[in-house]
Amino acid sequence: MTNRPRRALLAAGIGLVAAGVVGCSRGIQAVRDKATGTAVATGAEDATPSSEPSPAPSRTPSPPTVGSRATLSSTPGTTTSTRATTPAGPVSSPRVGTSSPVTGTPPSSVARTRPTSRPHIGPAAQIAHGPSNRPRLALTFHGAGDIAYAREILAIAKRKNARITVMVVGTWLADNPAIGREILAGGHEIGNHTLTHLDINSLSETAMRAEVVGCRDILLRTTGVPGAYFRQSQSPTANQQLLGVAGDAGYAVCLSYDLDSLDWTDPGAAAVRQNMLAARAGSIVSLHLGHSGTVEALPGVLDDLAVRGLSATTVSTLLGT
Repeated sequence: MTNRPRRALLAAGIGLVAAGVVGCSRGIQAVRDKATGTAVATGAEDATPSSEPSPAPSRTPSPPTVGSRATLSSTPGTTTSTRATTPAGPVSSPRVGTSSPVTGTPPSSVARTRPTSRPHIGPAAQIAHGPSNRPRLALTFHGAGDIAYAREILAIAKRKNARITVMVVGTWLADNPAIGREILAGGHEIGNHTLTHLDINSLSETAMRAEVVGCRDILLRTTGVPGAYFRQSQSPTANQQLLGVAGDAGYAVCLSYDLDSLDWTDPGAAAVRQNMLAARAGSIVSLHLGHSGTVEALPGVLDDLAVRGLSATTVSTLLGT
């Protein structure tokens, strides 16, 4: 074989070796690139990003971590924060006094839903009369009976510029849901007089609670308020157990009275009016909506009070609360 063919074969061999080296180099780089790309996608801290980074994966934003950036205060419904940031939406408050932080968990899954009742305040106080140093008293009406009588009494109070407090029975209010709003719209006051008007002092604690809370929840549903006061049924006063139950339901006061008009005995309008002459400044008087004698007596009762320089107002105004 001549030198020229040998040289040609040698050049061809060198070319094949060079091509193999280039191919291996490119393959190694491809493997490296692939490994680098995998490292970036999995979030490795030492990965080298490419010159045109891929978009970050979509994530649902986490709620602020309570304890590091914001903490719930001991006052229900308030939040204090170390940064001037506004939360994206309302956060339910935990039980008052809870101090353990919530870390990275949506508040709705860990916080108690705020109850519809007012906070626990301890046993209710029994109140039967108000201050006697001002020329006013409170006419409180048992809320039950013929709804037409109730509306007549509201109309009379409006004509005479009087304000009254109506302690409603829950089942009566549930049957006549508009009357609660009418009472409030007239500038009057509304309260809780149990769900079904049983002899409440004789009941078990569980049954008492059903009577108090049942009426409260009907008040909330029909009027938007739980009622300013609770009044026990079939008794002028509440026993100690009932005072505790009423307090647990959010009522600071079990409302009694120092004058019973006896209108519930249906003695006639003249007798009701006569009985009302015993009312004094600061008196809390017991009356009833569902009796015709009360309706007939009320204009004269209010006239008699005016002659004596006394005005009828709500219990809250009388007590200055």
